[in-house]
Amino acid sequence: MARIYYDQDADLGVLKGKTVAIIGYGIQGRGQALNLRDSGVKVIVAQRQGGPNYEIAKQDGFAPVSASDAAKKADVILLLAQDTLQKQIYQESIAPNLRSGKALGFSHGFAILYGLVKPPKDVDVVMVAPKGPGSLLRSQFLEGKGVPALLAVEQDASGKAKQLALAWAKGIGATRAGVLETTFKEETETDNFGEQAVLCGGVSALIKAGFETLVEAGYQPELAYFECLHELKLITDMIYASGIQGMRKRVSDTAKWGDVSRGPRVIDARVKETMRQLLREIQSGQFAKEWIAEHEAGRPNFTRLMQQDDQHLIERTGAKLRAMMPWIGDSSQQLAASSQQQKQGSRGRRTHDARRTTQTTPKRQQAARSRA
Repeated sequence: MARIYYDQDADLGVLKGKTVAIIGYGIQGRGQALNLRDSGVKVIVAQRQGGPNYEIAKQDGFAPVSASDAAKKADVILLLAQDTLQKQIYQESIAPNLRSGKALGFSHGFAILYGLVKPPKDVDVVMVAPKGPGSLLRSQFLEGKGVPALLAVEQDASGKAKQLALAWAKGIGATRAGVLETTFKEETETDNFGEQAVLCGGVSALIKAGFETLVEAGYQPELAYFECLHELKLITDMIYASGIQGMRKRVSDTAKWGDVSRGPRVIDARVKETMRQLLREIQSGQFAKEWIAEHEAGRPNFTRLMQQDDQHLIERTGAKLRAMMPWIGDSSQQLAASSQQQKQGSRGRRTHDARRTTQTTPKRQQAARSRA
C-alpha cells in the first residue's frame, strides 16, 4: 500500500529563504505558482515573451523572465513544460545554471525516466505530481482544500530531498488532501499506460467503435452519438464521485445486467493482452523512443492521425448536436481556452490535465438513471 503524507508531515519552513522558479506558466504552472506564492514562498516565473501566458503572468503580479535567468536566480527549479520540450529547455537554460545544492523538480517523470534530462549528481531531483489540472489545484486551494498528488525522490544529494518535496506539496495545497509516495518510474509508466489503455486511447477508440457499429447497422448517427458519447459523461461523473459500484446503484437494473453480463465480452482476454503489450512497450522504453522520434521528425504521423479523426462522422455529428445544447457550448469554450493555454505556454502536465475534474449533481444522476 502507498504511504500517504498530510499537512502535519510537511514543513513549509524548508522553503524559507529559498527562491522557487516555475518554468512554464500554463495550466499547471500557473496553479502551482499562485498557490506557492500565497503560501509565502518566493516565486519567480519563466515564460516566453509574446505569448498569452506571458501576459497572464503579468496580470497575476509576476514579472516573467527567461528560463535561463530564472534558473540562475532560483534555489528550486520546477520544470513544468511539455515532455517533448524539457530536453531543450534543460540543456539550453537550466543545466548551465545548476550548481551544487540546488534542486530540480518535475510534475511528471517522463524526461528523467527516459533520459531526456540528466541532472548532475550534486542536485536534488524530486517530483510532485498533482492528480488534476492546475485550474482545479488553484480553485481547491482558494477554498481551503487540496488536490491529491504523487511524490517521488530520484536524487537525494542534500539528504533532505523528501522534506523539500513535501514542502513543495504543502505549498500548493496537496498535503491537505494527501500525497502518495511513489517513484519516477512508477508514476511515468502508470500515467502513460492509463492514458493509452483507458483514459484517452481506450475510451476514444471504444466510443468510435460503438458509434460506427450502430451507424453501420442503419441507425441514425445522431442517436448513435447520444448513446455512445454524449451520455458517457453522466456515467463517468457517477463513477468519479462514487466508484463503479456507486454508478451501478444509480442506473436501471437493465443497465446493470447489460454492464455485468456484456461488458466482459467487449473488454475480453484479448483486449487485456493488448493492454499488457502496451505496458511492455512503455516499460521497455519503446513507446518513449517512438514518441521522441516522431516529435523530432516534425510529427508527421501525429498530424495525419489527428487530421484523420477531425473528419470522422462522429465529429461532424457531434458539432451539430452540441449546437443544440448551449450549456455544453459554455463549458467547451472554457475547456478550449484551457487547452490553448497549455499549447501556447505551460506545457505543464498534460493529458494528463483536463481530466478527472467533473462533478456529479443530483439532476445529472437522475438523468442518467432515466436514460440508462
